[in-house]
Amino acid sequence: MMINILFAVATGVLFGIGVFQLLRRDLIKSAMGYYVLFTAINLLFLAVGVYDGTAPAYVDASNQVAGQPSDPLVQALILTSIVIGFGSFALLLSFVAVASRRFKTVDSNELDSLKG
Repeated sequence: MMINILFAVATGVLFGIGVFQLLRRDLIKSAMGYYVLFTAINLLFLAVGVYDGTAPAYVDASNQVAGQPSDPLVQALILTSIVIGFGSFALLLSFVAVASRRFKTVDSNELDSLKG
């Protein structure tokens, strides 16, 4: 019971920090907020997908001692989410690097004033 409350609080705090950082004017801080938000989503998947944690997902049902095994679908979704989050974060960082080299700033207010 206590672990569920801990997962809920940690997920909520990480989600709040990620959204707060995502809305910042500095592009690097926004990118970090994007990654924190993806971490919160992965933690949410982990918290929702665990049945009771007594048996791993790869145990054969006939050899299982006690408890319901964890759902392997959630584990696959978390791994997929980690790969997609890492790839999109790398792409976002490359956009920030190109923008900072071209416009000599990472402040989105200054980038917005360049529109003409």
